[in-house]
Amino acid sequence: MRSIRRTLLIWILGALSLGALLVALVTYLVTLEEMNEVFDGDLRNVAEAVASYHHAGHHEEGDAPLELPVRTDEPEDTEIVTLTWTARGERVYSSDPRVNLPFTTTEGLSRPVVAGEEWIVYSSVRPAGVAQAAQRVASRKEMAGESAGKVFPPLIGLVLLIGALLVFALRRGLEPLDAAAGDIARRSAGSLDAISTDDAPAEIVPLVNSINGLMQRLGVAFTAQRRFFADAAHELRTPITALRLQLQLLERTTDDGERQRALTELHSGVDRSQRLVQQLLQVARTEPDGEATKLAPLDLAALVRAQVAALSVKAEQAGLDLGADTPQPVPAVGDEPQLGVLLENLIENALRYTPAGGVVDVSACTEDGRPLIRVVDDGPGIPEAERERVFERFHRGESAQSLSRDGSGLGLAIVKAIAERHRATVELCTPVSGRGLEVRIRFPRP
Repeated sequence: MRSIRRTLLIWILGALSLGALLVALVTYLVTLEEMNEVFDGDLRNVAEAVASYHHAGHHEEGDAPLELPVRTDEPEDTEIVTLTWTARGERVYSSDPRVNLPFTTTEGLSRPVVAGEEWIVYSSVRPAGVAQAAQRVASRKEMAGESAGKVFPPLIGLVLLIGALLVFALRRGLEPLDAAAGDIARRSAGSLDAISTDDAPAEIVPLVNSINGLMQRLGVAFTAQRRFFADAAHELRTPITALRLQLQLLERTTDDGERQRALTELHSGVDRSQRLVQQLLQVARTEPDGEATKLAPLDLAALVRAQVAALSVKAEQAGLDLGADTPQPVPAVGDEPQLGVLLENLIENALRYTPAGGVVDVSACTEDGRPLIRVVDDGPGIPEAERERVFERFHRGESAQSLSRDGSGLGLAIVKAIAERHRATVELCTPVSGRGLEVRIRFPRP
């Protein structure tokens, strides 16, 4: 499991360790550069001193050659080897005969490689001969490395000290987060009160607010769910009771005519119950935690024609004139199955409350660049005082109850929920004729 505390420690300690390495490396390079400057000056001074005061004035015909020392010891790191040469390149003297530096007549510094070792040599050229002062490059690097090595342990100690302080600081800093997690863990499914942010650090306040928002949405969803179950149980109890009475009446009836009427009523009750269950399922799908809305390009005109064709038989049986007005395609973006349910509920509502001989028109068009669906009937309509409440679940106005007992009060609630999922608006208007109801579904621009 990924840990914020462990991740922060790894990254911060890694960065500090890398910084310590860089400091040691910079210390080494700076020390080496400073040593080069100091020792190069020393080599020059030594070479010029040897040239002036030592064996640089040796003459072949005058003085006997000097006897070179025999060296078997281990040279020191800071040792400077001195040599003198005649003008013709004959070695006169060497402080360490084991070092065979090449003869040169070029004044200044050079870096020859002798027996696999790199040397820094300063040559002082005089008319009587050449004096040289030399030092191993490896000796300088070793001394610079020792200086950097002395810096590195304190840096590692500092990294460990900072790491310990970070562990303590992170533990103290994340205590409010642990407290919030413990608060949530101790709660039951029914305890959805907001978590207090009074003592929370500013960095975790957005997280706590997001959790509070989630719990608020869960509370709304649980409340809606409980209300839905209560309403569904109440609404289903009535048709089930009616079905039971109709079945008992059918069992007691001996007359064929009465039995046929009872069977017809029973079939009608079953149809009503089936319709109610279907609408309850549709309501469940439109809940916030229901089926996801899968948006895709579609043609509203084609969708209107398909729904009108599917319900034309029902309209004909009710003696109603159902028609579709879709002269041209109406492109939109939406979930086609959900919009099909929306249209089905609108059209069935219009068919249910329109008297025989009435007209129901369904149209799709584009208005001001926005797709629009219109369902117009010439029924009794809905009084303006009731138009806000008809979108509530199981709400049926007095006029609707007097006209039909088949309605469940869920149709417009389903329409409203699906429209909101598509960021569309639902408007209830009075048609131009002054009679009936016009429902407008206005979608956003595709």
